[in-house]
Amino acid sequence: MNPEELLGQNEGETPKESPLISLKKDLEFYKDTLREVAVEIMLEGLSAYPIFVAHQHEVALGEMILDSKELGTNWSIQASTLEEFVEKSIIQHSKKEMFIQSFKPADDFMCVFAIVPEGANFIYYPYK
Repeated sequence: MNPEELLGQNEGETPKESPLISLKKDLEFYKDTLREVAVEIMLEGLSAYPIFVAHQHEVALGEMILDSKELGTNWSIQASTLEEFVEKSIIQHSKKEMFIQSFKPADDFMCVFAIVPEGANFIYYPYK
């Protein structure tokens, strides 16, 4: 058996590009806007923990701020907060403090909840 068979690929078939590669490109393109939104969320007292939801499908979480269809990008971004994630039980109330302890400084990193067909996860992406 050759490695391609182990990976579920047919001979001659090129591996699919990870969706996170296109997400990185879009985050680079969006980073100045996302930083402004994060600062606004914090200054307005909405939350000390802004979270950006990155997706390629419709999501009922947060507020749309960057629409991929309008911008010609691969990923749409919605702005949310830790409080909404707890309210909707995406983050269990009992895990809230653990999340806060692991939260990177919002002035330097965007907290992104990336949703892909295989699932979702938090990533921290630097503004610089």
